Amino acid sequence: MDAASANATTLLVLLALSVVLLVVHILLQGNFATKERGLQWNAGPRDGDNEPKSALAGRSARASKNFQETYPAFIGLLLAMILTGDTSGLGLLGGWVWLIARIVYIPLYLGGVAYVRSLVWVVSLLGLLIMMIGLFL
Repeated sequence: MDAASANATTLLVLLALSVVLLVVHILLQGNFATKERGLQWNAGPRDGDNEPKSALAGRSARASKNFQETYPAFIGLLLAMILTGDTSGLGLLGGWVWLIARIVYIPLYLGGVAYVRSLVWVVSLLGLLIMMIGLFL
């Protein structure tokens, strides 16, 4: 397997893992909301006030929303890397930085850890920046 094929395969693995992370966010949010409001609410139309009441339900909803704010940029950059045959390795590094930072972000947010959580968020943005720079090298 040549270097370009290996990088493309690794980029596809990153893509698949990012989808797993998206599903983890959805399941966490759904789990905490269901624990708070009950199975009948979850199965129903969810009319009325849907704002989470507990700290964990609120944090998981906000962490998921935060993830969804940068996820389209990650997908776009990753697809651009695949289409252009990015073999620099820099873009790949940025993708891993983004993914690992987003994984680390979840327990920090759920745990209410201030400052460190924000620093990890900045690291995830740096990962996106590295991906973008890799496209131009």
